[in-house]
Parts: sequence; C-alpha cells; structure tokens
Amino acid sequence: MFTLDLKAKIRRIPEFKGVVFWDITPLLKDKKSFGECVKRIADHYRGKDIDVVVSNEARGFIIGAAVAYELGAGFVPVRKKGKLPSKVASLTYDKEYESDTIEIHEDAIGEGQKALLIDDLLATGGTIKANVDLVEKLGGKIVGIGFLIELGYLQGRKSLGNKYDVYSLINLESTAELVPENPDDKHVQLF
Repeated sequence: MFTLDLKAKIRRIPEFKGVVFWDITPLLKDKKSFGECVKRIADHYRGKDIDVVVSNEARGFIIGAAVAYELGAGFVPVRKKGKLPSKVASLTYDKEYESDTIEIHEDAIGEGQKALLIDDLLATGGTIKANVDLVEKLGGKIVGIGFLIELGYLQGRKSLGNKYDVYSLINLESTAELVPENPDDKHVQLF
C-alpha cells in the first residue's frame, strides 16, 4: 500500500512576521493529502459515537469540519469574542504574549454529549486547554483531542495531562525538522 508523505507537504517559512511559519496550504491544496489527513484523524476516533466535533477558528475549522463530516457528526465552532450571534459561554486565557477570549454558543453542547476536539496545531497547549474547559463547562464529555500537527518541542501535551485520548497526525520535534534553514529560530506559527 502506498503511503503519502504528509510532512513533505508542509512548507517551512523561516521568517514570517517574526516567527518560523509552518504553512499547511500546500497540504490543503493537494486533494489526496488533504483527504488522507482527514481520513486518518477520523479513523483514530471512529467508533467512539461522537456527537459533535468542536474546533477553534480559523484554521481548526478547516480540519475540524471535514473530520466531522467524515465521522457523520455535527460541527461546533469556537470563536473569538464577539463573533457569535447568540448567547455564549466565554473563557479568557493566557497565551505566550497576551490573553485571549474565546466563546461558544451556550446551547452548542448538551449535558453528556460526546465531543471530539480538533485543531490544526498543538503548540504550547493554551488554546486547546481553553477549548477543553469551555466544552466541559457546558457539560460535554470529551472523547478525544486530535491535531494535524504537534510541535513536540513545545510540550503542549503537558497542559492536557493524561485524561484525554490525544492524537497528532504529524509530529515535529524541532523548528528545523523539515528544512534546516536557521537552527536559531525559537518561535513558530502554523497556517
């Protein structure tokens, strides 16, 4: 069986807005690679009777909505403050350089509903931990947390503890893993 090299579809840009930038647009534009990513993430959680897939804007929506469709589940967006039209539950959390507020509709997840959280990237873990807290605040039961890419060198899994089934399709262990252009790069970002 032929296996696609998904890492090869990620473009490393050494200096974009002051950070190493992990560009996933080559992966997304390749229909075989994009489809393979969605299928592999969905396959990891298939059979867990998932009610909804929850994803954070904006890049998380790309992966999360496709995974929800593949699993036959609903899709629930988590958005930045002020972007949702109905009553919301909010959470403010600290990021590396600032704080941020995210929101979810109060009626998006019912008590005991099984939720799968999907995002494009696990970096330091702050954003996904905030998503976990919001879903649990609404009474949702988290059955898993999946990522397209995990930046292992930032140790974001530690923020989640051992309570959840965490799955990452692609693991990067250093900023120079794909293309060793500048070993001194300390900051990363993904699109």
